[in-house]
Amino acid sequence: MRLLLTALAFLAATAAVAEIPAPILGDDGLHKASWLRETFRDLREDLAEAGAEERRMMLLIEQRGCIYCARMHEEVFVAPEIFELLSERYFVIQINMFGDVPVTDFDGVTLPEKEAVRRWGVLFTPTMIFLPPSVPEGQTAAQAAVATMPGAFDRQTTQNLLTWVLEEGYAGDESFQAYHARRLAAQDN
Repeated sequence: MRLLLTALAFLAATAAVAEIPAPILGDDGLHKASWLRETFRDLREDLAEAGAEERRMMLLIEQRGCIYCARMHEEVFVAPEIFELLSERYFVIQINMFGDVPVTDFDGVTLPEKEAVRRWGVLFTPTMIFLPPSVPEGQTAAQAAVATMPGAFDRQTTQNLLTWVLEEGYAGDESFQAYHARRLAAQDN
């Protein structure tokens, strides 16, 4: 009986993973996941659309050849619980650190991706910038961000960060580090 239950659990887990499409490399050399949104990159319009869909907006800054970006797409973002959060609760816009596609920031300034990234002070890829449900007039994405996470992290850290933002933990007294430590301790018990 135990063997049968183990086999059924394995099959269920395998079936769930099989439903997650593998990211492909686009012509720009960046990974293209099904949960990424293709927009005109007017961040004000994108935030309004995210709000209408009751999703949180995230900017995902990446670059061609980034081994850490590849790791996130191939090992972390494909975890079923993370894939589900990104697909169902987030409105994710990919920004190419060295790209030329115009981006209109929240303050109305339009720049090529690479100049917008420089303006936001982003130095590393991948970087995730999480936006609030509404942005005060005149602020840039970097100024409005409720959290910015540069670098590649493991599944638990990424899932906890995505959840902390959804729960608006940034508005409370518990830092992400304390939230993450508490969640890890709860998993160990």
